[in-house]
Amino acid sequence: MTRGDVNSARLGLLSGADPAPVEVLNEDSSFPVVLLCEHAGRAVPERLAGLGVTEAQLASHIGWDIGAASVARAMADILGAPAVLQRYSRLVIDCNRPPDAPDAMPEVSDGVSVPGNRGLGATERAARVDEIFRPFHEAVQAMFLRSPRRAAFAIHSFTPVLGGVARPWELSFLFRDDRETSLRLRKSVLRRRPETRIGMNQPYQIDDASDWFVPRHGEARNISHSLIEIRNDLIAGAQEQMAWAEILSAAISDFLEDDKNAADT
Repeated sequence: MTRGDVNSARLGLLSGADPAPVEVLNEDSSFPVVLLCEHAGRAVPERLAGLGVTEAQLASHIGWDIGAASVARAMADILGAPAVLQRYSRLVIDCNRPPDAPDAMPEVSDGVSVPGNRGLGATERAARVDEIFRPFHEAVQAMFLRSPRRAAFAIHSFTPVLGGVARPWELSFLFRDDRETSLRLRKSVLRRRPETRIGMNQPYQIDDASDWFVPRHGEARNISHSLIEIRNDLIAGAQEQMAWAEILSAAISDFLEDDKNAADT
């Protein structure tokens, strides 16, 4: 596996002490699938002084997608696929939201106040877009320009309870126009693990106002795609993360093999 770090333009938000916003795995791979993980990290730029939240809050589901980065890395390793991971907390800027969405830089997240996001001016918002959001999506674009790709999958996780409402699904596939891809992935997972509780467009639904991956990377490129959500209590440890990575990698391999067989007939 190769890893590359994409450096930001250092326009004023990120300092030399901050990590590069993007991590790229298997950068030179010609595998026909690109993996994304928009909420892979929980870093906060030094200049934002932790956004006024605690370390425990940053480590919770409001700060990042717990376990998602480890699953994405393991899938990239198993498949030999290129993967693009974003290192900064979703509280700094959510890279799966349009930058002008109300919750792209939330003042409150799941009832937790985020003082560092209060009253942001246009210049402050633009710095987060220019130094974190844009480099991430440019790195994704580079993977599509490097080699022909047939599909893209974003790896996320969700909390078992939100706002007092239980979420019983173990795995979910989110989609809009491309329903077929998610149905095929679901079928493959159930063949290997029939007891899996799978949600389709649960606990979230896709729309232009609040989502980026499906409208801007999947639909805009007219390629097969699905946003994959795993319940985060099921991927809290290394063993569980690897188990889900193996299941999902097998489902993606089935998807590609079925396409190949269909093309050969």
